[in-house]
Amino acid sequence: MSVSIYYSARRAEPLTGAESAAVERVVAARAESFPYDDEESLYLYGGDDDQDDEIFAGSTKLPVDPGRWLPVTAHVLDSVTELRRAVGEAQWHVHLDDVDVPWDEREGYALPGMRDDALGGLHDSPDQQGG
Repeated sequence: MSVSIYYSARRAEPLTGAESAAVERVVAARAESFPYDDEESLYLYGGDDDQDDEIFAGSTKLPVDPGRWLPVTAHVLDSVTELRRAVGEAQWHVHLDDVDVPWDEREGYALPGMRDDALGGLHDSPDQQGG
């Protein structure tokens, strides 16, 4: 069974040059720090031609290996958090298949318990990663 994280941003105005450059920097930096060469990472495929206000969208298929699931999920959600902070005034939709991933101004995107010690969670928040 395959599970994916989907992410999109919408607004009436297209990305500015500075925002496009910031998005490219985030994508490049996050690709470089991705923990596994053989797993899918952050993948942006542009806006939806049928939806004029979609400035970009993307998805990531999560690994089948349970030991890799949490690190990949955390990395992708932290990446999307950085993208959201780089692109102003957009409406974001981030979801894990049919379940919305909540946004928190301080923490960014995270699943409940994702960083809890008791669950073996990760401890790097976007603030600790420079994002």
